[in-house]
Amino acid sequence: MESIFYIFLLTTGASFVQRTTGFGFGIFIMTMLPFLMPSYGEATALSGLLALTTSALISFRMKKYITWKRLLPILLTFIIISSGAICLLARIQDQTLRKILGVALIITALYFSFFSRKIKLKTTLPYQIGAGALSGIMGGFFGMQGPPAVLYFISSEPDKNHYMAMAQTYFLIGNSIMTIVRASNGFVTPTVGRCYLFCLAAVGIGTIMGSWTFRHIPAKIFPYIVYSYIGVSGLVIFLTS
Repeated sequence: MESIFYIFLLTTGASFVQRTTGFGFGIFIMTMLPFLMPSYGEATALSGLLALTTSALISFRMKKYITWKRLLPILLTFIIISSGAICLLARIQDQTLRKILGVALIITALYFSFFSRKIKLKTTLPYQIGAGALSGIMGGFFGMQGPPAVLYFISSEPDKNHYMAMAQTYFLIGNSIMTIVRASNGFVTPTVGRCYLFCLAAVGIGTIMGSWTFRHIPAKIFPYIVYSYIGVSGLVIFLTS
C-alpha cells in the first residue's frame, strides 16, 4: 500500500511535467518506479500506460495544431525501432538496464546543455528517421522516448502550441503501440493494471496543474525550460541508478 501511494505522487509529478514541458513523463517517473514495481519491464509498462493517458488528454484539446505530414515519418520509424527494443528487453537483466539508463540520460543531458542552442533540425526525411530511431531505442528500453523527439519537434515547429500538439500526439500513438508490444511480452500484468487504475486521478491532477503553468510560460524562455529539465533529470537518474 505504501508503494502505491508513492506511485500516485510520482504520477502526479510526471503528468505535471509532461503538460508543462511537452515531455518528461517517463524521465520523471522512471527515476523511482523501477524500485517500486516487481520488475523493470512492468515499470516501463505502467509508465507507458500512464503517459499515453496524459498525452491523450493534451492531444485531444490541441488537435487543431497537428500537421500529420510532418508527424508520420518520425512516428512510423519510432514504432518499428521501439517494438524491436521491447522484444530484446525480455532478455536483458534489470540491473544492467538501470546502469545503461543512467548513462543514457546523462549523455542526453550533456548534449542538450552544450549543443542544443547551435543546432536546428530540418523537417527532412533523414532527420525524421534519425530522431525516430533514437526515440525508439530510448522508448523501448527505458520507457522515455522524449528527448530525441523533443529536440526534433521544438526545432521544427513554429510555436509552442504546435510543438505541444505534435509531441503529445506522437507520444500518444507511440505509447499505445508500445503498450500492445509490452503486453505481448508479458509486461502488462495485473499489478500494472491495478496501479494504473489507482493513478488515473493523479494524471488528471497533474495535467490540470501543468496546463495552468504552460499558459503562463513566455514563448521565448520555453525551450530553455525544456532543456534545463532534461539536464536536471539526467543528473538525478544517474545518481540513483
